[in-house]
Amino acid sequence: MKCIYVKDDGEKCNANSINNSEYCYFHDPDIPKEEKQLAQTRGGEARSLTLATPLPEMKLETPTDAVILVADTITRVRAGELDIRTANCLGFLTDKLLKAFEVARLNDKVDFIERVVLERRTQ
Repeated sequence: MKCIYVKDDGEKCNANSINNSEYCYFHDPDIPKEEKQLAQTRGGEARSLTLATPLPEMKLETPTDAVILVADTITRVRAGELDIRTANCLGFLTDKLLKAFEVARLNDKVDFIERVVLERRTQ
């Protein structure tokens, strides 16, 4: 069942109601405001993630370094040493790093081709 609370703009809340109530947790008039605020605060804390032990520093200067990072991340996840959310973040950032390496390599090639073309024009 959906929450029956109607917002100021006339739209229904549309969240699922809690057991034995017509309201969701945050609109239930039987739950004190302080308890709701505390739940919101704790909810935000639960979503944040900090590693208990920092991961070792790794150099990330080449695409090979990025491959080593991915392999290390996979190993740590499989061993249960690394939280999935952290692994997902590392995977996302590694993908961006590899794309940056690729763009840099392409820029170097374009610069080289432009120099060769310019040299041939001046000869």
